[in-house]
Amino acid sequence: MSTDIILILCNCPDETSAKQIASRLLTEQLAACINLQQNVQSMYRWEGQIETQTEVTLQIKAPQQHFNAISQTILALHPYTVPEIIAIPVSQAFQPYLNWLHEECRSNG
Repeated sequence: MSTDIILILCNCPDETSAKQIASRLLTEQLAACINLQQNVQSMYRWEGQIETQTEVTLQIKAPQQHFNAISQTILALHPYTVPEIIAIPVSQAFQPYLNWLHEECRSNG
């Protein structure tokens, strides 16, 4: 069974910015659940240099139709010039969990 749910990944430089973004998304009912994964080691190229940072990964679960609003919220609050905002479609999930997720996001759906 296919779903309309996406998992959005977004790395933040610290717990403060990660919690600020997560709180706003939950308050605005754009997402139903967000996991904060601490101490993620990221390596990437930026402006011609290889960078290494310890970051906090947000794992945001939301209906696909909220992607644009979630992206705009992240862009408004995120300290990076080019934050990672990647959506992965959820192909299958436990139906009661999907029902709960939609209920929590209903006011914006």
